[in-house]
Amino acid sequence: MKKVIAFMALAAALYACGGGSSNTSEQSNATSTEPTTTENTETSGTPSYDPKRGEGKFTAENVSVGATLNAAMATEGESIQGVKCSSCHKTTDEKLVGPGWKGVTERRTPEWIMNFITNPDPMIDKDPEVQAQLEICLVRMPNQGLTDDDARKILEFMRKNDGVK
Repeated sequence: MKKVIAFMALAAALYACGGGSSNTSEQSNATSTEPTTTENTETSGTPSYDPKRGEGKFTAENVSVGATLNAAMATEGESIQGVKCSSCHKTTDEKLVGPGWKGVTERRTPEWIMNFITNPDPMIDKDPEVQAQLEICLVRMPNQGLTDDDARKILEFMRKNDGVK
């Protein structure tokens, strides 16, 4: 009976992480609405995965973060994190279901973070570091259906969490 209850609790937690709308809202000033290719091309002409950028529409050209924190965006990002992310991620370096967020903006580029937040499945399939993390956490990050604007706000909250002032 305890196994059934534990399984049901796990299923409920995973279901709760997967909800959300796939609508996109108006873009913030920090992102461009122009789509870009999702893959880089090597000189041989075959697609390759860029581990600094990830897989998705965000690039260094259409994601810009300032040297100082956008406090309003960080506050909104914290609210989104509380609803969509906190059941699996802690803001410390401690693992919950997924890895802790402490230091993520120091390890990853802003475009990589936004691509992963909005497009986790292809990145899980292609990024060796994410695959290694999956072996530790044992649960794939679900696509939360976040808008580009929500992802940008979460990025700003992550920066705040890492000490950007």
